[in-house]
Amino acid sequence: MIIDFAPSLVPELLVTNLDQSIEFWSGRCGFGVKYARPEERFAYLVLGTTHVMLEQAGVGRNWLTGPLDQPLGRGVNFQITVPDVDTIVASLAFAEIELFMEPETKWYRTGDEEAGVRQFLVSDPDGYLLRFQSSVGRRTAAR
Repeated sequence: MIIDFAPSLVPELLVTNLDQSIEFWSGRCGFGVKYARPEERFAYLVLGTTHVMLEQAGVGRNWLTGPLDQPLGRGVNFQITVPDVDTIVASLAFAEIELFMEPETKWYRTGDEEAGVRQFLVSDPDGYLLRFQSSVGRRTAAR
């Protein structure tokens, strides 16, 4: 589902193979391609209110601050809220894509409350770590 608005933060990820990345992000994880510039090896993807740009390294302008060593994106994970993580888990399992962390239900303190999520982590083809989560509700934090 593509929602038409401009978020304040949209990460742009350099990838080694744009077609392979689009197949993963769109074909397996449910993102839609809002627009693409094939001649620049660029695609703008959207899933709900999550926006991300993918650009193939070595084509066009790449703003590099250091070497692109695999896995890319070390030290960061991208949290993506979806209605149902299990749908994405099933799609990844069908494609025999290994998860970085199996689905779990976790409660996080958010002040006087806890927010519950069902979540899992998966690496994209270049090693960017994606953490998909769905809400399981809120509750009063234990004291």
